[in-house]
Amino acid sequence: VQLQAFGGGLVESGGSLRLSCAASGSISSINVMGWYRQAPGKERELVATITTDRRTMYADSVKDRFIISRDNSRKTVYLQMNNLEPDDTAVYYCHARLLSGEDFWGQGTLVTVSS
Repeated sequence: VQLQAFGGGLVESGGSLRLSCAASGSISSINVMGWYRQAPGKERELVATITTDRRTMYADSVKDRFIISRDNSRKTVYLQMNNLEPDDTAVYYCHARLLSGEDFWGQGTLVTVSS
């Protein structure tokens, strides 16, 4: 499975960005897809996940601001980020977990929120 993320960039506080992640390869075996992020000097943390049947989970810090969605026909997962805050600045990584439990990661896309 290969994951390619798009959509990072620079945005002012209060602004919005939409991240996309396209999967290719053995995509029929993908179960959960999601987004993680890693800020400078911090550990990688969960942002949001979505299952094949579209059950979602969010980190408390992004609830009510971020929305994760999934287009199974296009093998793509999206993260709509609204009301962005400087603390959201990080490299965002797309993640996929197969039915076997194997994990795959995308290359990361940088999101910078200016105050």
